[in-house]
Amino acid sequence: MSLMREIREYRVKKGTVALWWLGQNGFIFKSPEGVVFSTDLYLTDSCAKVAPNGMDFHRQVPVLIPPEEIDVDLFACTHNHQDHTDPETIARLRNKDTAMFVGPHPSCDVYEKEGVESGRIQPIWPDHTVEYGDVRIRGAFALPTDDTDLNHVGFLIEVFGCPRIYMTGDTAESELLTSVAKFRPELMITCINGGFKNLSHDQAARLAAQIGPRAAIPCHYDMFPDNSANPQQFRASLQLRAPDIRYVAPEHGRLLVYEK
Repeated sequence: MSLMREIREYRVKKGTVALWWLGQNGFIFKSPEGVVFSTDLYLTDSCAKVAPNGMDFHRQVPVLIPPEEIDVDLFACTHNHQDHTDPETIARLRNKDTAMFVGPHPSCDVYEKEGVESGRIQPIWPDHTVEYGDVRIRGAFALPTDDTDLNHVGFLIEVFGCPRIYMTGDTAESELLTSVAKFRPELMITCINGGFKNLSHDQAARLAAQIGPRAAIPCHYDMFPDNSANPQQFRASLQLRAPDIRYVAPEHGRLLVYEK
């Protein structure tokens, strides 16, 4: 059975959120009502063609679901860097006439350019919300890491009756990142690679300590040889900075269920 079919057929219990990691900041989530939604799906090797001279941006994570097989109700991107809003992935989607597409305005421009109807595109920005079924996605502050895209957001994912999830997206360190603490997220999904001005493993751990989730998942450390990090460093920093926060190690393509 293909992974996408497995996701579609999986029955999510009330009070829980199911998620699958596809690499980098790419996740697919499923709610108890059966809403399937994704973040930052990078399912090609397109970044290898645009890598800075002398840098290896060939993907080193298998493509677990080809773009043509993606079947989500809501397709969301946090910003317009190519490993987050990938034109080639979007161009090859076959559900562009049924899904909702969410992201900051530069990502929305890519959606439209790659054939998504304007009526299916929903812009998002900090403190703005988009809803689909029992899922609400709220834009959260993120500090852009370079001047190629000044419209980064994180996501606060709220599924009715389930734990809130905070996803940092790509972000540099800023005290404003703690603004999501008022929503009391129970799970934090954070970049840890430290390269290109993103949060380092220790900066991410210190942010977790300030926000206070019950658990934290590292991501954005695995995709490219020249932009990688060791997640065990985040685990160690989390143990030092916030020992009450549980470290959760994601595995590519493996089901992870989070409950209250």
